[in-house]
Amino acid sequence: CLWTLTTVLRETLKDAVLPKAGALRKVLAPLDAVLEGFYNAILFHHFDSHHYTSPYSEATNNLISFTDLLEALLASRTEPELLLRCQRMLFLKVSYVLNLISSPVPYVIKKKFILLLKKCVLHKSREDAESGSVSLQTVPLCEDMLALSNAVLQVVNLTWLNQIPLDEKSSYFGSSEPAPGDDSQGGSDQTVLRALSLVVLKALEFKIHNSAAEAEVK
Repeated sequence: CLWTLTTVLRETLKDAVLPKAGALRKVLAPLDAVLEGFYNAILFHHFDSHHYTSPYSEATNNLISFTDLLEALLASRTEPELLLRCQRMLFLKVSYVLNLISSPVPYVIKKKFILLLKKCVLHKSREDAESGSVSLQTVPLCEDMLALSNAVLQVVNLTWLNQIPLDEKSSYFGSSEPAPGDDSQGGSDQTVLRALSLVVLKALEFKIHNSAAEAEVK
C-alpha cells in the first residue's frame, strides 16, 4: 500500500499534462486523516532495537517505505494555499522524526530521515521554483517552517546531536574518536554531517528572521 501510494504521487508529479494540484487533491483528500493517523501510529512509539536487528528486516523495510511516502508528500506541496494536513504533518510533528533519528534503529533509517529533514528545509513550492527564490509569506508555509525550526533548535539545545552517529560503525557528531574495538580508518559520513549542519543552520536562520524579541534572537 505504501509503495503504491508513493508511486501514484510520484507519477502524478511527473505528468506534464495533468493539472497537478487538482489531481493530487483527488488522491490525498480522502486519505488525509488516515495518513496523519498512520504517521502518528508508525512514528510515535518507542523503537525497540530487537525489531530492527538487521537493515533488511521487515520493520526496517516498512520504515524505509514510509520515508519514501513522506518524501513524495513533501514533493506534493506544490500549492501552498491548498495544503492538506498529510502534506504538513512532517513539519508540524517533526519531533517524532527527531526522536526516531536518536533511537536504536539501523543507520540506514537514520540517514534517510536526516536527508528528508534536509529536503524539508530546502523545499520550494512551484511558484518559488519558477521564480528562483524562496517565499514563506504564505501562512501555512511560515507556520510549518517555524514549527520545524522550533523543534530542531529545542533538541539541539539539549544533547540530541551527541546521540547521532555519523558512521554505521564509529564516530558521533562532534567526535573524532572511533568506537572501542573499531580499527578502521574510515572517517565520518560527510553526507550526513553536511545534512545535519544544514538543517540546524536553516532552522536557526528562519528562527532569527521570525523572532520579534531581541532576547529570543540571542
